[in-house]
Amino acid sequence: MSGSRIVRAVPAALLCAALLAGCSGSRGGAPAPSASPGTAAPSRGAGPTVSDRLQDEYQKVVRDVLPSVVQITAGQSLGSGIVYDTSGDIVTNAHVVGDSTAFKVTLATGGGSADATLVGSYPADDLAVIRLRRPPGGLKPAVFGDSAKVEVGQITLAMGNPLGLSSSVTQGIVSAVGRTVSEGGNGGGNGATIANMVQTSAAINPGNSGGALVNLSSQVIGIPTLAATDPELGNSAAPGIGFAIPASTVTDIAGQLVKNGKVTNSGRAALGVTVRTVLGDNFQPAGVAIVSVKNGGAADKAGLRPDDVITKLDATPVTTAASLTEVLAAHRPGDHVTVTYTRDGSRRTAGVTLGQL
Repeated sequence: MSGSRIVRAVPAALLCAALLAGCSGSRGGAPAPSASPGTAAPSRGAGPTVSDRLQDEYQKVVRDVLPSVVQITAGQSLGSGIVYDTSGDIVTNAHVVGDSTAFKVTLATGGGSADATLVGSYPADDLAVIRLRRPPGGLKPAVFGDSAKVEVGQITLAMGNPLGLSSSVTQGIVSAVGRTVSEGGNGGGNGATIANMVQTSAAINPGNSGGALVNLSSQVIGIPTLAATDPELGNSAAPGIGFAIPASTVTDIAGQLVKNGKVTNSGRAALGVTVRTVLGDNFQPAGVAIVSVKNGGAADKAGLRPDDVITKLDATPVTTAASLTEVLAAHRPGDHVTVTYTRDGSRRTAGVTLGQL
């Protein structure tokens, strides 16, 4: 997987920051170059500069997409969402909705708050859909882009409600694609491990969660969800390193939630076991002990049993339950892997065809 390094991050739910960081004040461009002998100097009023055109593009994207971005209040929590269809369905992060089933939604187009209810939540990919009780006329669903066309260096705008500052916009680029990222279990997160995330330098702050990461074609390429943390700064957010769930995952999961109220085809690989972390002789995590095996699941078919201790998946060491989740996130159902484990003190291996979560 391209750029599939596993990193840890914290959710960007519940707050907000950000103003449009475009080319403000750049009109007029640089001083005109000296004219060559016999050549007329270019006129300052001859036409828009490059910075003028870029600024106009930014502003067009904001006009196109911002009406599709909403503010969601769930109890004492605050986050963002994207209008998914004209029926009033709104896609957001699962950690934004939390355990709530009723919400207040404020549209970017104004008109006060509206009531919404939960359609379905899928914490494994940190996505959820809520639905307006009385969808107003003129709802503008967002247009989702093609994740396969997202490339490093593309300009992005992040739209949401950071720190409660409604309809805020930040600017950056796509810094990387294909990141596998684990949320923190605190700070509003649910501990999900999500593959193929888009890394961006656009500022992602609490409250941006569930909003829109947008390209200059006015397409949503991801849902801003996480900001990386810097252990040397007391696990505070690392500036310029944020992550968004890719549009392909968003539309796949949201489509299933809208249709069925639940996810019936996750596309996520699973061993079909529950596990717990075990410690070695040095009291450090040394593997995961199988607590139970799903009947007919991937591990069951491969002959794995409760009390077996998994230490490796292919060439990747497995030391904790979280590390097992992370390595599985890089696989798909049907992949064949080699599981290294110990049973009664003996080291063994088993070929496993992964099932679906």
